Amino acid sequence: MRIAAVQHDIVWEDRDANFARLAPQVARAVGAGAELVLLTETFSTGFSMTPGIGEPEGGPSAQFLAGQAAEHGVWVGGTCPEIADGQQLPYNSFVLAGPDGTVHRYRKLHPFTHAGEHERFRAGEGPVTLDVGGLRITPFVCYDLRFADVFWTAAPATDVYLVPANWPSPRRLHWQTLLQARAIENQAYVVGCNRVGTAGDGTEHAGDSRIVSPMGELLATAAGVETIVLADVDAAEVTATRDRLRFIPDRRGS
Repeated sequence: MRIAAVQHDIVWEDRDANFARLAPQVARAVGAGAELVLLTETFSTGFSMTPGIGEPEGGPSAQFLAGQAAEHGVWVGGTCPEIADGQQLPYNSFVLAGPDGTVHRYRKLHPFTHAGEHERFRAGEGPVTLDVGGLRITPFVCYDLRFADVFWTAAPATDVYLVPANWPSPRRLHWQTLLQARAIENQAYVVGCNRVGTAGDGTEHAGDSRIVSPMGELLATAAGVETIVLADVDAAEVTATRDRLRFIPDRRGS
């Protein structure tokens, strides 16, 4: 499967503006052969803590993803603030929409307490692994990347980790290093999709989106501008790497 990470800027708290800007970028990725297109964390609003920023599950952001998936016949994913029935605070919800109308969700496990996300968003309950075109895909979101244990837990059933983010530029070295580390540790592909530009709260982002192989090789990388990174991923390569180098079975307690 060819996966594209769309590294994009975000118009602060303006869903319609972001939908208008992102639709052509999804089309470009599909034109380059992508079968799965990954947008960033909070692709439609920016990483906003404004009260009321949440939308219902299946709201405008999920509808945009589903519409793009149906229009182009591909999978399209990203995160948005979604409020589940009966709740008051939203989840930071990763939504992956398929070409046949299928929709999968993962709720970010680790709210970013350093920025107060835990006060404005609910935490998810556990990892989710999806079967997408014969690939076993496990999504995580931004700050989740710092917690190796959840990646380890999911590893035996995962070929590809997707990590959409709004990772700030002052800690860009952490982002780059941890993406490679998670690929090397778990012998799986890692797709990191980070935004560029300055958020409405003044936070700057450098992008550095990348696709990493199960051996930790950088298959595709991006600098600090809007662009698309693409790479072909293959479940057979994950199996071959793990058969050749049997590291995961040596984990204590795994």
